[in-house]
Amino acid sequence: MDSEQFWKEADRHVVRYGAVFVPRIIRRANGSHVYDTDGNAILDFTSGQMSSVLGHSHADVVATVSGAVASLDHLYSGMLSEPVVDLATRLAATLPDPLTKTLLLTTGAESNEAAIKMAKLYTGRYEIVSFDRSWHGMTSGAAAATFSAGRRGYGPPMPGNLTLPTPNAYRSPFRRADGTYDWETELEYGFAAVDAQSSGSLAACLVEPILSSGGIIEPPPGYLRRLKGMCVERGMLLVVDEAQTGIGRTGTMYAFERDGVVPDLLTLSKTLGAGLPVAAVVTTDEIESVCHERGFLFFTTHVSDPLAAAVALTVLTVVERDGLVERARRLGATLAERLSGLRDRYEQVGDVRGRGLLQGIELVSDKKSKAPADALGAKVTAACLERGLHMNIVQLPGMGGILRIAPPLTIDEPDLLAGLDILDDALAFCL
Repeated sequence: MDSEQFWKEADRHVVRYGAVFVPRIIRRANGSHVYDTDGNAILDFTSGQMSSVLGHSHADVVATVSGAVASLDHLYSGMLSEPVVDLATRLAATLPDPLTKTLLLTTGAESNEAAIKMAKLYTGRYEIVSFDRSWHGMTSGAAAATFSAGRRGYGPPMPGNLTLPTPNAYRSPFRRADGTYDWETELEYGFAAVDAQSSGSLAACLVEPILSSGGIIEPPPGYLRRLKGMCVERGMLLVVDEAQTGIGRTGTMYAFERDGVVPDLLTLSKTLGAGLPVAAVVTTDEIESVCHERGFLFFTTHVSDPLAAAVALTVLTVVERDGLVERARRLGATLAERLSGLRDRYEQVGDVRGRGLLQGIELVSDKKSKAPADALGAKVTAACLERGLHMNIVQLPGMGGILRIAPPLTIDEPDLLAGLDILDDALAFCL
């Protein structure tokens, strides 16, 4: 099928589900690159959908999938297999006490649905608090806790969803006398608004430790610890969604480690499967026991699938064996230095944020006004693609000028630097 026919058939038969499709037909992927039908190599600074932490077609993952499909891939959901128990044991070993119990699922939305149901069942309450630029998934409960996009036109969302202001140090109006970001006051203000709106049934706070689709927004050091304290004061659980930040992405195994806080429920997906559909909820023995006693039900077709468990076990093995957490920290420092250089050189690069190999820049009309530059972001994205770099998948209204950078943890340093050179060249071309 030639290119013209491909796009005609795609237009005729494929449902459009979000952003405009990248104008290349992708034939294969390997390592840190994807390749189109013309054989052009495109450096992947999105790790697929922010998932392929080991790069594309990693040899260990290929071997695991091949072996599992040939021997033990899928079972009746009421059956357990050794890979599932092995994974639960391995995950617990990577986490602080008392996070010891794992529910193995397939997608990030599904893991957040399960966590929300557990929080409601455990507390006997129903209200869920999340950031006002959050993204937790597209299924009903997760979508109701998602505020960055997709809320209009579908009727009433799940009742009881409330918001906290996203802790955006670059744009928050909460400032101390010296102009620095006053996140403590902002958080107090946010919870005062939550308390005023609540019907007295606060169950949980569901947050990302770095809001990725919300614009690479990183809460300041200490924020998560104070947030956990305010949840405890209200009898709420803290649910941390590490779909994009878990498994080494930020230079620590889990992003919440930086603040020395332990969530009540942890949700993992994307990075746990390195590009394959794997997700998990990890919680405490107490929460699991109470939920079980109260009849917790999350019996899905692919719960506890041995194939998913085998893949996740391989990901954990490779991350540990190859020192990828430390590698993400080291390459993240290089990435931050180069991005800061762009901010210093270009008036339109307003902010640099994130950590490890999940970072981004925000393009603006100028540093003084901080006016969002969606059109410029689109131009830079297109110019990067023409030069062999795919990036910028934050294309929501008002956030098209935020360029998100999340290459595989296995990326070679020369490829990382080459991608940043392309970004620099594209900025210079578009300005």
